[in-house]
This record gives sequence, C-alpha cells and structure tokens, in this order.
Amino acid sequence: MSFINLNKKNYLGKGRERACYLHPEDDSKVVKVVYKPLENLNQNELEYEYLKYLEKKDIPFSHLSKCYGKVHTNLGEGYIFERIKDYNGETSTSFKNVVMNGLLSSKLEIELLNELKKYLHENSIIFVDVALSNVFCQKISEDNYKLVLTDGIGGKRMGLKSKLYLYSKLFTKYKVKKQLKKLDSRYKKVIKQGIEAKTRLLSE
Repeated sequence: MSFINLNKKNYLGKGRERACYLHPEDDSKVVKVVYKPLENLNQNELEYEYLKYLEKKDIPFSHLSKCYGKVHTNLGEGYIFERIKDYNGETSTSFKNVVMNGLLSSKLEIELLNELKKYLHENSIIFVDVALSNVFCQKISEDNYKLVLTDGIGGKRMGLKSKLYLYSKLFTKYKVKKQLKKLDSRYKKVIKQGIEAKTRLLSE
C-alpha cells in the first residue's frame, strides 16, 4: 500500500467523522481520512465495501463518486475517492449551495433531482445520509448538469442493517423508498433556508 503525505494546503473540508484532502499527486482524486473515530462506525470502510458490492453487481457509476481503495497517510489510514469536477476542470459545487443560492432554475433543480432519484430507485442504491451537501452538481457541458453522490451511501454503522443492505432485496427496496422521501423533504427544507437567508440579507 502506498504512502501519501497530506498537509494544510491539501485540505478541502470535513464532516462529522472524516476530513477530505486533495490528492497531492493527482488532482482528479481526493483522500478521505478519519479524524474523529466514532463507536461502531468507519464510514470510509462502510462506503468502500458498499461501492465494491455495487461494482460486482455491474451498477453504473454515472451518479456516484468512485473509490480507489485504501492508502496510508501521515494522518492515518485514508481512502482515495474520485474528485467531482466540471467539464472545464473546476471543482463541482454542492447541490446544497446551488439550491441555497438559486444558481439554477427551480425547474432544472427538480429535473436533476428526479433523475438522481430514478437512478437510485432503479439500481436499489441506499443513500442513507440525504444531506444535500453530500450531492454535487456537476456541470458536464456548457448547458448540462447531473447530480453525483460523494458521501453518505450504504450503512451508517457496522451491524445487521449494513449487512441487510447487501443481502436483502426486500429490505433494500423499502429503505431506498424511505430515503427518497427524506431526500424530497431535505430539498424542500434547503429551499426554505435559502429564502430565509435572502430575506435576512434584504432586511439588514
């Protein structure tokens, strides 16, 4: 296994458990490192195993960030993931940022969201952490976009449920439908947050 040295200039951001760094030797990839281990949870390992499972099923990765496996770093064990970039080489922005700031029309937002939901439903993919910050809006040409999941798929923690996602079609279908409803609710919530933020700015 190779070794990568990470530093502050590579840092991109962090979630509740993992920090994300730009790969210092390949700007088409990022490295996710656990900085705050949580009990019975290794999101890197869970996502890696789930993505490998999807690969074995020949699921298309058209709306998923690929994982290239483990790597040793000076900050601990990391996993290398695909960096989502626009057609012009710029890093794609999160769908949350798009919705909050009205960067696209509401009509296009809904079209993109429906396309993602169709993809998840047809391929029985679990999007367990439905935060819109885990969805990137990739500009694939001057006038075309697609949504890509970069985080939050598979199980939330090690245990029976994470195994059921792999081996029980019935349970997986139930969970997919449940999460898609949550995704709709989260989208509406972010729209509301965006409106409230603009109202505050106008009143200042």
